[in-house]
Amino acid sequence: MDGEIIFNIDVMLAKRKMSVTELAQRVGITIANISILKNGKAKALKISTLAKLCQALDCQPGDILEYRGARPDEETA
Repeated sequence: MDGEIIFNIDVMLAKRKMSVTELAQRVGITIANISILKNGKAKALKISTLAKLCQALDCQPGDILEYRGARPDEETA
């Protein structure tokens, strides 16, 4: 199994004491799309959206995104 990208938006929202609704308004995307990102269901993310998320949350991309590699026991030969 390949690794995955995890969105730590919940962590940043808690640190900034910001609601999902407020973040969605600041970024200019729907609450549903924020939820898709939070739940790891997103298949793609525009760089411009990532930039807006970083601006709204006053953070760096690495504060939001995390790569989790496949564990050795999950890899196929």
